[in-house]
Amino acid sequence: MTNKVALITGSSRGIGKATAIRLAKEGYDIVINYARSRKAAQETADEITALGRKVLLVKANVGDVDKIKAMFAEVKEEFGRLDVFVNNAASGVLRPIMELEESHWNWTMNINSKALLFCAQEAAKLMDKGGKIVSISSLGAIRYLENYTTVGVSKAAVEALTRYLAVELAPKNIVVNAVSGGAVDTEALTHFPNREELLQAAADKTPAGRMVEMEDLVNAVMFLVSDDASMIRGQTIIVDGGISLLV
Repeated sequence: MTNKVALITGSSRGIGKATAIRLAKEGYDIVINYARSRKAAQETADEITALGRKVLLVKANVGDVDKIKAMFAEVKEEFGRLDVFVNNAASGVLRPIMELEESHWNWTMNINSKALLFCAQEAAKLMDKGGKIVSISSLGAIRYLENYTTVGVSKAAVEALTRYLAVELAPKNIVVNAVSGGAVDTEALTHFPNREELLQAAADKTPAGRMVEMEDLVNAVMFLVSDDASMIRGQTIIVDGGISLLV
């Protein structure tokens, strides 16, 4: 995989960071995208550099199409190609439906849904020899989760868009899929007002006998970007230990 290039949005921490490091270990040069914390992004970059891979840091709010285009222009200038795009960056306003405002809706949909469409367009332009696109979704796309309306709807859009992209990018030999995870104890979960309840429910009810961990999701991403998964197209792979099977 030497000289292959992977861009992971929101990769300064959490699942994005873990995915970036795994891809680096597999020989990919890495583009780290972040929106706020330059320090965290640099720490991730240092870990990847220590693995002997090249790293490009790009600050960009992926909810802004102009920022998306500028980010991919930097990737083109630095590497001239892209082989893997992992659509990981996410945000959202966690409130009951009756407390949601238009700004909450727009913010969440822009970063979580619109970003995939316009990032995929730009990524495809750099995938001359084909490539892989994987998005990170969540069970809120297909199940009700308390206070999760904006995020859940935006992730449902991601899963639908994954199907459309998979068909229309197939002639370019670009494989598009998504990974949906159960509750994972990441920094992002600290913003949930019912965090402890979510974690406890996941620990108690998951048929597999344990919570989903970040590495479980990263393993699924790594499979989907491998050639072994070339005939899986437009699918959302659920990695939740079986909890979504329960009524």
